Amino acid sequence: MKVIFHEDFYQVYASDPAAASGRMEAVMEVITPHVDFIEAEPASSSDIAAVHTEPHVERVKQQGVYDVAALAAGGAIQAATLGLEEPCFGLIRPPGHHASSDSAWGFCYFNNMAIAIEHLKAKNKIQSAYVLDIDLHFGDGTVNIFKGKDYVTVYNVASGHREDYMAEVKEEMGHCQADIIGISAGFDNHEDDWGGTLLTEDYRDIGEIVRAAAEQIGGGCFALLEGGYNHQVLGRNVLALIEGLSGR
Repeated sequence: MKVIFHEDFYQVYASDPAAASGRMEAVMEVITPHVDFIEAEPASSSDIAAVHTEPHVERVKQQGVYDVAALAAGGAIQAATLGLEEPCFGLIRPPGHHASSDSAWGFCYFNNMAIAIEHLKAKNKIQSAYVLDIDLHFGDGTVNIFKGKDYVTVYNVASGHREDYMAEVKEEMGHCQADIIGISAGFDNHEDDWGGTLLTEDYRDIGEIVRAAAEQIGGGCFALLEGGYNHQVLGRNVLALIEGLSGR
């Protein structure tokens, strides 16, 4: 499967867990033999402006993280675009699901998922989208951005019990209707991460469920990296989701 990545994502751009040294290296070490990489390209200022206000963009610039945040957003656009033809994973950072139009927190700057979906919509490549957020933390930024926009459904899986969590995913994907399904792929719900809920094999199952749903409705699917902070297990969990999405 194709994975969007750039060596600039290795850099430590801030003093937070999402930028901790070794995070991307831990993923790359595991997935490299199994995927094909495509180099990420920055999102255009117009793509970012379609989602975020000018004052917010200026604040990101003042923090000195605009370049890497724009690169992550551009990688998200590439992953979503490829996802219309075949499943694709965006191994990008900074993450994005806590970024609203005019504010951001939780290690996020630009909302990568929202920028990708709005790009596809503006290019008339899709008419509708579904966002499945599997991160431990509620993706408030994505919800805020798409509030009142009936062409996007955003669902945050909420259960703290493994069986109920997986049942939520299956139920949601069972009635999903959209041109593309995007996974906000946080891995901090793993049993050895902050959430302590899911097994590695569950991420493979989630990938399979999403891929099957996309095939059923004749749409595309892709995933973007969000949370996941235990470097010892992060790579295996990412690979599991990739294997599920790719059908391997």
